[in-house]
Amino acid sequence: MKRAVITGMGAVTPLGNNVSDFWKALQSGQSGAAPISRFDASNNKTQFACEVKNFDPLNYVEKKEARKLDLFTLYSLAAAEECIKDAGINEECDLKKAAVLIATGIGGMETFQNEVLKFGENPDVPRFNPFFITKMIPNIAAGQISIKYGFRGISYAISSACASSNNAIGNALDLIRMGRANMVLVGGSEAPVSQAAIGGFNAMKAMSTMNDSYTTASRPFDTSRDGFVLGEGAGILMVEELEHAVKRGARIYGELAGYGAASDAYHVAASHPDGKGAAQAMSDALEDAGLKPAEVDYINAHATSTPVGDISECKAIGQVFSSSLAHVQISATKSMTGHLLGAAGAVEAIACVKAMEQGVVPPTINLDERDSEISSVFQLTDNECVSRKVEVVLNNTFGFGGHTSTTVFRKFE
Repeated sequence: MKRAVITGMGAVTPLGNNVSDFWKALQSGQSGAAPISRFDASNNKTQFACEVKNFDPLNYVEKKEARKLDLFTLYSLAAAEECIKDAGINEECDLKKAAVLIATGIGGMETFQNEVLKFGENPDVPRFNPFFITKMIPNIAAGQISIKYGFRGISYAISSACASSNNAIGNALDLIRMGRANMVLVGGSEAPVSQAAIGGFNAMKAMSTMNDSYTTASRPFDTSRDGFVLGEGAGILMVEELEHAVKRGARIYGELAGYGAASDAYHVAASHPDGKGAAQAMSDALEDAGLKPAEVDYINAHATSTPVGDISECKAIGQVFSSSLAHVQISATKSMTGHLLGAAGAVEAIACVKAMEQGVVPPTINLDERDSEISSVFQLTDNECVSRKVEVVLNNTFGFGGHTSTTVFRKFE
């Protein structure tokens, strides 16, 4: 069976607009949370988010083009540029079987919101921006990247809420194994910080309302957690067929070894209380990778800082790793980045690959008092990073609708 390896990475995050800055901030335990700057949020129950900072789209596209693109596409173009340069892809590469899979949970939500509001001001005159549709549709990030770089292989978007980009990475593995692609530029992008998203998630009572202590509001596994903190950004990886990568002399960060996906089949927004879908996704991913639970060194947990979700995931981990919990390190990088929705899995995949490369497990910050339902046997990497040998990493993402997705990364040999 063909093997898939990681040969490039790119990131735009609330902690930094490239992989190096992002990784340094994770290790130091920085919070990306701040008062919302995108709009006046003073009347919202939640008035803060993990926004991308100091991002200039004109560093990546011309001003005329930038006006035609939603922010989620601009983030993906920026991360893709870094990833392609990092992977050493150039005009000498055969791009006929170079695929592009860019996931998103929401797509151009702000574009949709703004256009509808403008129409509402004068509904008798149905006038819309000519780029409304091509700015908004969720597949457009993949399309724009393919067009810009001439990647002529398979190109599409995946949308499975917060599991989107992890599912896309799993699809990339499948494409490599089936021989449908030699390399896949894969990841996710999200730009949801808008009145519509904040209002909608507040109505669901899904987000934290700790406005007076926003830097500590994202606190997975902590007894005082009250909901997730919204984040934004993009993560992109180059997943490449091993022989193709070796032949062109590519640097290899690690191997994408396995993928599992399942459904809770339980509730539209709440995870299964016993973590059934999550446990199945993890078990299937390990089986796909030909690995046993005891071989896993680190789990980047989905852990969004919601009262129900964190416990559900811990129960699932407890089922799968019952005899090796003392060995496996667990951390929730969403405590620092916030929840990037459809982009979360890809950004966290980069953290997983860097953890293997550097031998460092990033921390779970703001974890002051562990929830009493979580056993002390769980190694939750409280507040400080841990230096250790990391050879196998498991990455969890779960989404509204009961979607569960797990990818497995292994140190390359």
